[in-house]
Amino acid sequence: MRASTYERHEGIIRTHIGPVLGHIELKNLTPAHVRSLHREKLDTGLAPATVRKIHSTLHKALSQAVSDGLIPRNAAAIKAPRPAPEEMHPLSPEEARTFLEATRAERFEALYVLAITTGLRRGELLGLRWKDVDLESGVLRVGRALVREGGRYRLGETKTKRGHRSIRLTSQAVSALGAHRKRQLEERVRLATLYENHDLIFATQKGTPLNPENLVKRSFKPLLRQAGVPEIRFHDLRHTCATLLLGSGVHPKLVQELLGHATIAMTLDTYSHFLPSMGDQTARAMEDTLR
Repeated sequence: MRASTYERHEGIIRTHIGPVLGHIELKNLTPAHVRSLHREKLDTGLAPATVRKIHSTLHKALSQAVSDGLIPRNAAAIKAPRPAPEEMHPLSPEEARTFLEATRAERFEALYVLAITTGLRRGELLGLRWKDVDLESGVLRVGRALVREGGRYRLGETKTKRGHRSIRLTSQAVSALGAHRKRQLEERVRLATLYENHDLIFATQKGTPLNPENLVKRSFKPLLRQAGVPEIRFHDLRHTCATLLLGSGVHPKLVQELLGHATIAMTLDTYSHFLPSMGDQTARAMEDTLR
C-alpha cells in the first residue's frame, strides 16, 4: 500500500480505535463494543464518513485476525454509519466558460483547462510530466499522482488501477499546454542552475512540486472571485467535467473511462441526479421507436 495509506490507518488506530477499544481483549470484543465506538465518535462531532473510515480500518484488522485463527468471527461485521451524499457544486457551461476566460494568460491556465476538459484529480494534474504528453497527437497518459507522505509531497501511483489511462486532449488543451511549455522553458533559461528539472508540467518557478493547498489559496480561489463565479472546491472542476459531458449526451461509459472510475455504476450513482432530463430522453426514444 501507499505510505500515505499506512499513515492514515496508523493515525486512525492511535487516535480513535486504541483509546476506546484497546483495553478489551480480542476474544472478548463484540459488535456492541463496535457500535459504542460508532456512537462515541459521532457524539464527539465526527462526520459519518469519517466514522465509516474508522470502521473500515477496524474491520480489515479483525478480518485478518479471523484469517489467522485468532478469533472465530469479525465483531465489526455490522453496518457502519452511512455518510451523507457528497456535496458537489459543478459549474454550469456558462460559468465554466467564464472561469476559463479569467484564466487566460495566467501561469496555470493549462492546468485549469485540463481540469475541466479531462476531469483529472488534483493530484493527477500535479503529478503530470512532459514525457506523459504527446502534443502532436494530442494524447495524455495518466499513471502518476502527487501524494502526501510524512508531511512532504512526492510522485506516487494513481489512486486506483483504473487511474492508469490515456486521454485524448481537446484542441484548447493542446494549445494551452503548448503555451505553458514555452513559458516554462523561458523560466528554466532565466534561472539556469537554480532550476530543478523534475520534468513536471505544473511546478513552482524553480521546478519543484507544487503544494496543492498553496495552489488553491494563491491561484484557484482568486481566479474564482475574479471570474465572478460561485466559490467551489478544486475537486468540483472534476465534477464540472463529468456533468458537462453527461449533460451533452456523452455515453456514461465514456465518461467513466475518462474519469478513471472503477465501474460505470460509480459514475451513474455520482452524477445521475444532475441529469433530470434523462427520463424525457428515454420516453422520447421509446415513442420514436414504437411510432
